[in-house]
Amino acid sequence: MLNKKINMSFEAYINNIKTKTGKSPGDFKKLAKKKGLLKPGTKAGQIVSWLKEDFDLGYGHAMAIFKVFKDEGAFDAKTE
Repeated sequence: MLNKKINMSFEAYINNIKTKTGKSPGDFKKLAKKKGLLKPGTKAGQIVSWLKEDFDLGYGHAMAIFKVFKDEGAFDAKTE
């Protein structure tokens, strides 16, 4: 039951991000790649800063996008 609640909460984060920005995690992944952020050694803080500055996302929403990147193996993610 807890995993289902966590998944629903995470999905709500992703849906809220798409509503606010008009972008899906896949869209952010493409943009991050263009900015050179999907490379070994990229830290969570770099992704979070970019999403906060360019898209006005809060920390939790930015970390949700970082989690998607990390879970999909987009780069050798490191946390700060």
